[in-house]
Amino acid sequence: MGDLFNDFSIGLFLVQTVLLLLLIFLMAKFAWKPIMNSLSEREEGIQGALDAAANARKEMENLQADNQKLLQEARIERENMLKEAREMKTKMIDDAKEEAQTQANKMIAQAQAAIESEKKSAMAELKSHVAALSIQIAEKVVKQELSNKDKQLELVDRMLGEATLN
Repeated sequence: MGDLFNDFSIGLFLVQTVLLLLLIFLMAKFAWKPIMNSLSEREEGIQGALDAAANARKEMENLQADNQKLLQEARIERENMLKEAREMKTKMIDDAKEEAQTQANKMIAQAQAAIESEKKSAMAELKSHVAALSIQIAEKVVKQELSNKDKQLELVDRMLGEATLN
């Protein structure tokens, strides 16, 4: 350290000080403002990007909320449509069952009427056949019975006895 004080020159010191002050002045005049302007522009750009990101985040949250709302509305509408479809299906099935039952009852009634009609017709035909056969048998019996006088009296007595019994 002693050498440092011995080699010290005031002229060199003053020249170096003037040069340093000149350099600081030149730097302040020409470089400091552009550097500071560039830094403030960069800071403003970063702040603008942060603001834009915050706005985008808010808008994204709003869009997500809108999407959730639309999704919920779509679910509700889908459920309503499914409910209506189920009700319509049930109504159509019930109507078809009712129509089929009505048709079946109508067909059964027609079949029963046809059966009753056929039954009456068959009974009438059977009665006419029985009556014809009875007449034929009666004719034959009467012819045979009436050919003899004793048999005629016996037939009359027997018929009188049966008539009083009934």
